[in-house]
Amino acid sequence: MLQHDEGHELEVLRYRKRPRIVHAILASSFLLLLLSGLVILWPALSGIAAGGFTRWLHRVAAIGFMSVPFVYWIADREGAKELMVDSFKYDRDDWRWLKRIWSYLFGHAANMPKQGRLNAGQKLHHAAVMLLSASIVITGLAMWFFMPSLGATGQAWAAVIHDISMLALTLLLIGHLYFTFVYKAISGMTTGYVHEVDARLEHAKWVEELEEEAAVEADSESTPTPAI
Repeated sequence: MLQHDEGHELEVLRYRKRPRIVHAILASSFLLLLLSGLVILWPALSGIAAGGFTRWLHRVAAIGFMSVPFVYWIADREGAKELMVDSFKYDRDDWRWLKRIWSYLFGHAANMPKQGRLNAGQKLHHAAVMLLSASIVITGLAMWFFMPSLGATGQAWAAVIHDISMLALTLLLIGHLYFTFVYKAISGMTTGYVHEVDARLEHAKWVEELEEEAAVEADSESTPTPAI
């Protein structure tokens, strides 16, 4: 959807309300998991963990984190399916984009190959988030409900995989925040809209598809209905 803002600059609807709510649940639950997990693991913060509150908070955050795919599926089934498929589907322009990823990393996206709704970097990011989240959930549930039956070796492996996956997801979050500010995308999650210039810079093929859809819709509305 294309619209003009108060300054008469064209904007593009990037994310509707429901996906933004799901994103907020994911972000808030992950941050709670990260902070409460650090308190549990870091000896310097062990005093805060006394009484078991942080462990309780960690488990509450885990429930919120695990609920995200189900909430997304209920709130926006088509969007969830599209995200799942697009995150693992690459075309020739995506591979060309990845070959020039270093230019994008330093804020130079002007001459990158045209991209769709997700650029190749975002596809890698989403795919990695899904896989790492699955690793965190599986190992977390194992340690939550099956710790005694894991044995010493199983407990050690579950903890190591859990912590490494969480570290990797934290690094992805840092990268996500970096690109959000470099490419002025924060409004996509606050208002749902991004400026057309910025959207075209990163997602030219997607913007062109929106323009084609708008043109078809305009033609259909202007075509007179034959009298019966």
